Amino acid sequence: MRRMDSFDRRILDAMQRDARRPAEAIGAEIGLSASAVQRRQARLREEGAITAEIAVVDQKLAGRPLTLLLDIELERERPELLASFKRWIVAEPAVQEAWYVTGDRDYVLIVTARDIQEYDELTQRMVAENANIRRFNTRVALGTLKRGLAVPMG
Repeated sequence: MRRMDSFDRRILDAMQRDARRPAEAIGAEIGLSASAVQRRQARLREEGAITAEIAVVDQKLAGRPLTLLLDIELERERPELLASFKRWIVAEPAVQEAWYVTGDRDYVLIVTARDIQEYDELTQRMVAENANIRRFNTRVALGTLKRGLAVPMG
């Protein structure tokens, strides 16, 4: 990927706020023609700077009001066990985010659920299907102060 210039960064910043915003509006804001914005957007997609353009859904309206944070400690870090656990994480729809971390835990997962019963079923399945989980700790989010994936472009 070639180095991004200030126009690329401003286009990405605008798209992170609203990916449906027309190229004409972005161009007017940053001082480029709509066609120049469209060419740059196509290049940014092709080069992988834009990895997805998604709709952000309100999880409460979708019937999944609970957000839970799991700190997971693994028994062993053998490559085949790690690979199996990583595949489980990727395949599990309730896991919104997963982080391999330093410290006294190995992974942090962000999970949504309809209710505590559904969450309990998820954790039982997680432990049953991943024998190398030594322990996990759950924190329940009481409220959302900030949520997003926007990368600062400044």
